[in-house]
Amino acid sequence: MTMILQDANFGKNLLKLRKASGLSQYELAAKMQLMGSNMSRSTYAKIELGERNIKVTDLVVLQKIFKVDFADFFEDIGIL
Repeated sequence: MTMILQDANFGKNLLKLRKASGLSQYELAAKMQLMGSNMSRSTYAKIELGERNIKVTDLVVLQKIFKVDFADFFEDIGIL
């Protein structure tokens, strides 16, 4: 299973994209499940909070739901 390690801004970017889409965490998780993800609302919440990593396949599902470029997920994430 491939995972993306999180930076603090990654969760903030997810929150911003979700709010811009007008979806609650519950609604987003339900849409993700309809697209083949098994992510629960509580798992998604932990990802937004930076407490859990995200699967690449779930990131692809989010990209399709939000209809954004993958770069939008990584906005303001600096390089060390």
